Amino acid sequence: MTLLYVSTVLLWIAVVALSLLLFALARQIGVLHERIAPLGALMLDQGPKVGEPAPLFELPDIFGRPVRLGGRRDRATLLLFASSTCPVCKKVLPIAKALAREEGLDLVVVGDESPEALKRFAGANDLREHTVINAPEVGRSYRIGKIPYAVLIDREGTIRAKGLVNSREHLESLVEAYRLGVASIQDFLAEGGKGWNG
Repeated sequence: MTLLYVSTVLLWIAVVALSLLLFALARQIGVLHERIAPLGALMLDQGPKVGEPAPLFELPDIFGRPVRLGGRRDRATLLLFASSTCPVCKKVLPIAKALAREEGLDLVVVGDESPEALKRFAGANDLREHTVINAPEVGRSYRIGKIPYAVLIDREGTIRAKGLVNSREHLESLVEAYRLGVASIQDFLAEGGKGWNG
């Protein structure tokens, strides 16, 4: 009987110790969460700068319809540089479509591969209501080296935010940077993040 009492007491000591350990771990995770700010899309220092006019292009989409990039438009434009062979692009594309719909943006997917591959990509990802162009010259103009990469252009044709986008948070950071009037979330945080409520 003594062995049963001793084992029960040891078991309760272990439960209390594990509970304290779990509480301490949860507290540390909370502290880390507060210290780590969202970084947003990684802006590479290449190509046209935020605040400069977007390069002007007039070219056909993958179905031969005329497309104009840059200059004044009725709505802001989200350029998404992507590829049919990029797994991250396939993950980001539905997010970009949803964000464009929520924010009232024109989504233009820019590729650099065969028109047939882009048509299959557009069909597989239901891009009927968006513009898809095969335009290596646009990628060269923006000096795109890695994808998926996005550029947010306002209605006046000015670049407002840009960067590598691997998640919804990265895409949303472009819109948020535009709303805050900064080049990127990183710049905003470097300036002290006044008015940011996390």
